[in-house]
Amino acid sequence: MALHVVVAGASGFLGTHLTAALDRAGHRTTRLVRRPASGPGESTWDPYADVYDRDVVASADVVVNLAGAPLVGNVHSKKWARDVMESRVTTTRLLARAIAEVDKPPVFLAGNGIAYYGDRGEEVLTETSDSRGDALLTRVTREWQDATTVARDAGARVVVLRTSPVMDRRSAPLGPLSTLFRTGLGGKLGSGKQRMPMISLRDWVSAVLHLAEDDDAHGPVNLCCVETPTNAEFTKTLATALRRPSFATVPSKVLEVAAGEMAPELLGSVNARPAALLDQGFVFRDPDVASVVRAGLDRLDP
Repeated sequence: MALHVVVAGASGFLGTHLTAALDRAGHRTTRLVRRPASGPGESTWDPYADVYDRDVVASADVVVNLAGAPLVGNVHSKKWARDVMESRVTTTRLLARAIAEVDKPPVFLAGNGIAYYGDRGEEVLTETSDSRGDALLTRVTREWQDATTVARDAGARVVVLRTSPVMDRRSAPLGPLSTLFRTGLGGKLGSGKQRMPMISLRDWVSAVLHLAEDDDAHGPVNLCCVETPTNAEFTKTLATALRRPSFATVPSKVLEVAAGEMAPELLGSVNARPAALLDQGFVFRDPDVASVVRAGLDRLDP
């Protein structure tokens, strides 16, 4: 059955590929934009001024929120940290309320991050695991998820997309890392023992399509490959794929200073497992670090 899918954040890297895949699958998409709409496939909104077309939300079968300020920025800036938090929570809260006001609420696929779990070492983390720690992105993901509550309370099917870094050389982090490794300066971060969840672009897009179409899918969903590698394993795999050495090591103390609020995301360990997707029968094309890196370097689209 063809769905009407409303997408916020459609102009971003993930949003662009998701909307293209939705179109190819025969679904109708409406992109929420922050400028005057240029056609029937767009609708203007301003989440900070509570401006959006209620009829567009009411006509939707699915609403997807991928909006949020870029994580790349001045990591030592309080404004950057505030924008990262407010952009995600504000957009999610508005869309959740808009969905709750519809007589038959559409499905809400709410963007989120794998940082929800915090630094947990080797502990295997599934969707039933709790959130711990006070790192910036861990705090963001908690408030981000809490902002969906009003939609769930109104009876909407809500899926929280706990997304891990999506590996594709056209975007961060794989793009900049590939350039660094090609110069021979690539290496592990700190001890390299920390678990580093990731997912290929084609698996991320396919999984989100699956979650939109599967009426039984609900709650938090880990979007990560099946076998979470360590940073050292990822480093070795990427270096081998690029035929470059990987002798360098960035000391933890240097990263703590240089990366500021993002240091916990580079040094913390999140041994996540996509239990919900596996239980639903979703089949990963890129289940491990070798296949994820290969798909990302080859730019294998969905």
